[in-house]
Amino acid sequence: MFNNITKGKIYKAQTSATGRLKKISIYRFNPDKNDKPLVDTYEIDMSNCGPMVLDALITIKNDIDPTLTFRRSCREGICGSCAMNIDGTNTLACIKPIESIKGDVKIYPLPHMSVIKDLVVDMKYFYAQYASIKPWLKANSPIAIDKERLQSPEERAKLDGVYECILCACCSTSCPSYWWNGDSYLGPAILLQAYRWLIDSRDESKSERLEELEDPFKLYRCHTIMNCTNTCPKGLNPGKAIGEIKQMIVNKNGI
Repeated sequence: MFNNITKGKIYKAQTSATGRLKKISIYRFNPDKNDKPLVDTYEIDMSNCGPMVLDALITIKNDIDPTLTFRRSCREGICGSCAMNIDGTNTLACIKPIESIKGDVKIYPLPHMSVIKDLVVDMKYFYAQYASIKPWLKANSPIAIDKERLQSPEERAKLDGVYECILCACCSTSCPSYWWNGDSYLGPAILLQAYRWLIDSRDESKSERLEELEDPFKLYRCHTIMNCTNTCPKGLNPGKAIGEIKQMIVNKNGI
């Protein structure tokens, strides 16, 4: 997707006393100017920059090029805002150490998403897919107003490794099946979220949820490529969750 992009400007750093210079190549696109995408290169002094890729981006924006556009918020790997493709892998800029990258740092937006500007991609359709699975507790049985829907420690433990998903879209945008069928295949991130509610002991709509997922495209476009699991910055396993959903449907249908 990002091959053969024209080289743009090169911003040289001033002489560094420590000699710790690093080149950061960044995808640039500004639709307001009707420009084709470019790759600008910035040379920064690591002695004046924090250890993470996000620190480098902030340094560039603050000290070199204020036009650089990217998302960021928590800086702790929690919000998912700074998801991007770094050194060929989808990850979070705030938890990616610069020193873990050999040679120049190459930063692009998440692949196969519409680019709004520079490293900012359009997430509207991704969030619409998330809303389509009804990501909230659905329970119709009566309960006293002053009571809670309880679950045992064992039931709660089943959610570990699933609820931690931050919807950064790193997994979905690394999935070839999502690239090819993004308009109909829900993708690993959304299916992981669907699985989170399927296994919640308090939810009473398991059959309804499975019926909505039992679709040639929503679920079954997954071909177990496992890019999703390999790239997840939170160490989660969407591929396994998708397999579990498929097995739930098999069991439901008595196959």
